Amino acid sequence: MFNEKIEKTLKTTEIFHGRILNLRVDEVQLQNGHTSTREIVEHPGAVAILPLLENGDVLLVKQYRKPIEEFLLEVPAGKLEPNEEPLECAKRELEEETGYRAKEWKYLGYIYTTPGFSNEKIHLYLAKDLEQTFQNTDEDEFIEVIRLSEKEVLDLIREGEIVDSKTICIFLRKSLLKL
Repeated sequence: MFNEKIEKTLKTTEIFHGRILNLRVDEVQLQNGHTSTREIVEHPGAVAILPLLENGDVLLVKQYRKPIEEFLLEVPAGKLEPNEEPLECAKRELEEETGYRAKEWKYLGYIYTTPGFSNEKIHLYLAKDLEQTFQNTDEDEFIEVIRLSEKEVLDLIREGEIVDSKTICIFLRKSLLKL
């Protein structure tokens, strides 16, 4: 029922090929027989990690996000490299961004961030039994690690102070799975 294809792609034109994403325009035939165009951002996929410390606190990262010209408080996350498995990406990103490794991982499913124009899929993970190593961010990343209680994070979500969708989704998924 949900995976039924009702738009047939007639033509695809690549507009931009970049380091992080690609942009294409598809001409499609609609279910009523008319044609239309779809502007589509192609993304290789990503991971988001909820690092849970032994006492129940979580690690978030504070990072400036140029597209919105603001700092965001969010869970550690990162883009999949070519042929990289999501769990391996999660392990790499957790250590790079926070300086922690996890001995226990739980897959929480995935989300599509903006399916109206992008195919970006983010795999969600819970990371537990953490040990501190060293933060090793990319040279263009400036990340501050913030340690908060889960209650503090939920309060910040409730108050509209945390507005990052993957962060909100991962906390909701954890709560619904009663983890």
